[in-house]
Order: sequence, then structure tokens, then C-alpha cells
Amino acid sequence: MTGSTLHAEAAGPGRLDQFWADQLAEQSITRSKIQEWIKAGLATVDGQAVRKSSHKLRGGERLELTVPEARAVPEPETGGIAVLYRDKYLAVVDKQPGLTVHPAPSCPEGTLVNRLLHHFPELKNIEGERPGIVHRIDKDTSGLLVVALSEPVRLKLSAAFAGREVKKTYLALVHGRPAKDEGFIDAPIGRDPGHKTRMCVLKGGREARSAYRVSWTSPDAKVSLVEVDIATGRTHQIRVHLAHLGHPLVGDALYGSMLHAMLKRRDRLLATLASRQMLHAWKLSFTHPATGLDMAFTCPPPRDFWRIPLYLTRTVQRVGVVGLPGSGKSAVMQALAERGWPVWSADRCVAELYEPGADGWHILRSRFGDRFAPSPGSPVDKGALLEAMRGSEGFRRELMEILYPLVQNRLEGFWQISSRSRAAFAEVPMLLEAGWLGGGAVDLAVGVRCPAPVRHERLAGKRGWDQDMIALVDSWQWPEEKKLAACRYTVDNSGTLEDLEHGVDAMLAALLKDRTARTSSLLAWMRANEYA
Repeated sequence: MTGSTLHAEAAGPGRLDQFWADQLAEQSITRSKIQEWIKAGLATVDGQAVRKSSHKLRGGERLELTVPEARAVPEPETGGIAVLYRDKYLAVVDKQPGLTVHPAPSCPEGTLVNRLLHHFPELKNIEGERPGIVHRIDKDTSGLLVVALSEPVRLKLSAAFAGREVKKTYLALVHGRPAKDEGFIDAPIGRDPGHKTRMCVLKGGREARSAYRVSWTSPDAKVSLVEVDIATGRTHQIRVHLAHLGHPLVGDALYGSMLHAMLKRRDRLLATLASRQMLHAWKLSFTHPATGLDMAFTCPPPRDFWRIPLYLTRTVQRVGVVGLPGSGKSAVMQALAERGWPVWSADRCVAELYEPGADGWHILRSRFGDRFAPSPGSPVDKGALLEAMRGSEGFRRELMEILYPLVQNRLEGFWQISSRSRAAFAEVPMLLEAGWLGGGAVDLAVGVRCPAPVRHERLAGKRGWDQDMIALVDSWQWPEEKKLAACRYTVDNSGTLEDLEHGVDAMLAALLKDRTARTSSLLAWMRANEYA
């Protein structure tokens, strides 16, 4: 479409530059380039030259646009190329993201082809604007490309691609997690009637088939790593198919605009990491056109790609702190708070729920009338509740069934508020008994150990509990050894306050080691699978 004059009739009102941008969308000619041509006097309206891009069309005008002739042979340019394989017939390269494959009116230079001509002078013997190119990937897609170094090889490789004899596998980072671990997408693709720079799944479009497999999903299910095999090579095929599936590529502002906009609002660091659509041409296999040998290549994605799974694995480490009454959980939590860590207390949460007008207060009055909250303005009588629990195990269990969902909901809110922190700590005395450790409410538990005589002395002095009360409350929880056996780490509170501080620091160091190991384990797994 270059070196010629285009003729058209304005279909309706609009800007002159926008009309020609729509007309030339399929040729990848940008609106800014068209504006340059208009300014140069290459556009006419009803035979009169118009140099204003913003010229208003009414509809029905006769329009002409002269498209300058592009250079037939691109110029060699210096620039790095990662060459994975080469012989006298072909080369296999790893294209970096952000590099256009071949020249076009919108990008006449600075392309991979320009660099190839510098590194492989024999490409000058192949005519045309795309010497050696037999397939391509988008500018912002990284990965494998095979380049023919002679015209006979180019013809054979082109025929192999057209005949679907070349196997191509991509890696993609997508929003969310597909409902099925693997699947097949058979959905025709054509130009979007309402948006000429986009493709879409379209009835009557060209055949397009893709198969995918989910390899990994982030702990919060925000992003998944997917392998995609394509049996056809339509424009933007993987981007369109995965968006059609409801899981567009991370960083794809064209086919995942809503999710991309949400990402920028909610997680600016992730949006910065995903500065392009996260798609990588990972594997490529074909028969060598000259030797007949089977050729297979795998190219791990660049750093910007695999840093995203590592970042998403760095979720807040949700630590539950447990221990029998009087063991010193509050002292541990105070030490953590003094060190700047987010802390939360289930006992404090329950106290807030018992305040007049709070959720717990309303539910207790609804269930038991004014037995525990005699007047609308009074808080729950915790002493009366405790006496009722002492007198009836059935009542205690009923009360727990009322409180547990409310407390767990507040705990989830605390984790969300603390999501930017590397770790957060929740003191939940009945965490293990409630089944919250195995149920996913926390990631791990830390126990506080204290000799029974010391605990009993504290409870008698601070709370006024007698031995019967201590024995009763202890009976509501697991025995100390069973409780501590379920914990990842234990803080010993049998010595001085200074000893306790050292124990807290040792526990924090162990948690840091766990977090580092988690990230290292993921990186090792990705490298073992050639995802990094």
C-alpha cells in the first residue's frame, strides 16, 4: 500500500486523520504517521490539498491520500541480537521485548531486520522489506524466531509454517486462573468491526485454534502462568483467545483494558513490572529445510517476565500466635508491635464486638434477649457470659458458633490491610481448636510456652482466677504439648523479659528464612522447568 495514491469517500462526519487511520489500520500505520503525511500536503478533500489533521469531514467528500514509497531494502543497523543457533542456512534468535520484527510505514527503521542485516550480511541477497523473516511475533512479545539466510530456505520454511509443520509453544502470564487446568480454544478470529486496530473472536473469521495448560497460580489466584500451543498463527491469536476465555494477558492494555486499569490502581508495583503484555515465544521445533534433521529450541523468558511470579509469591506471611492463658502471648505481641510488625488480637476483637450496637451485641440480644445485655446502651456483660460458659458446655459451644464467623471476618480484614507487609501476626487463643490453621485462615502458627506454675500465678494475680477457673479454661483448649506441636515455631517465656525479646527476634529470623526459602524454591522450580 506504499508509493501509491489511495481514494475513498468520507462515510460520515469526523476528523480527516482519524478517517485515514481507520482505513489503514490493517497496514499498521499509526495516526501520527498519517498526520505527518497530511501536514506534508499529501491529502486532498474534494481535490483541494488539506494540511490540517483535525480537518472536519461532513460525509460524502472525495478523499485522496498519497502514501510515500518506503525503502524497498532496509538499512543494516548495529544493535544486539541473542543468537541461539546458526548455520549457513538459518539462524534462531531470541527477540527482546519492545523490538519490532520488520520495517513498516509506521516503523521504517530500528527493527530486528535492520539488526539482522548487520549481523548476517547474506540477507542482502533476499529481496523485499522482510529479508529472512518467515514468521513474526508482536513488538512487545519476546522469544524465539527462526530466520532464513537464503531465498530457497525462506521458501521452504514459509511452506512449513503455512503447512502447520512447525510447533510453537508460548508462555503467558494471565489474570486469574482458568476454571480448567488445561483446555482447547477453537474460535475463529477476524478484525474487530468496531475497532480496526483490534482482532476479536468473530463468526466467519479465520480458523484459529489454541491449547493451554496452567502451570502455576499465585497464592492469591491473581495471576497464572500458562503454556499455550498454537495450531494456527492468526494476528494476536493468543491475546485474543485468552481474553475470550476471560483471562487476558497481564499487561495487555488492548485486550484486557479493564483488568489492566484495575491493576494500575490496586498494585502499582505489579503494573510497573508488567509494562508490556506478558507473552513469550518459549519453544520452537521444526524440520531443518536443508539437512532434514529435527530441530528443537527452548528459550526461557526474560527477567521482566519471571520477576512477576516471584513478586506475587511475596504475599504477607499470616502468622497466628497461640498459647494457654497466661503464657505471655500479649507480651510477645507487644514486642512484635514495637518492632513495627502489624499485630491483631482476637480478644480485643471480641471486646469490640460486645460494645453496644456492634454485631456481637446485636446477635446476643437477638438470641438471648436482655440476659447478657440488659439495656440498649450497655455493653455485653462478660462476667455473666463467663458464668454461663462455666455452667454449660453446650452454651459455650453455641457462643463460639456465634463469635467465630464474626472474628474470622475481622481477621481476614486485618490480613488485607496488612497485605503490603512481609508478615503480620494475629493472637488467636482458640486458633487450633477452631480448625483455622488447616482451614487456611493463617499460614502458620507460633506458640508461646510457659511453665504452668508461672501461668497460674499470673492468672491469679492479674485476673483473680482460682485454680478451678484456671483448670476449666485450660480444659477448653488443647493441652500445651499438643498445641505447641502444631506450631512451626515456639517462643519460650519461662525466663526474663529480655529472654523473651531474644526469643521473639529468633522467631522473626526463622520466619524471614522461611519467606526467603519460599521465593528461592519458586525460582528454582521455574529454572528447572525453563520458565526462568
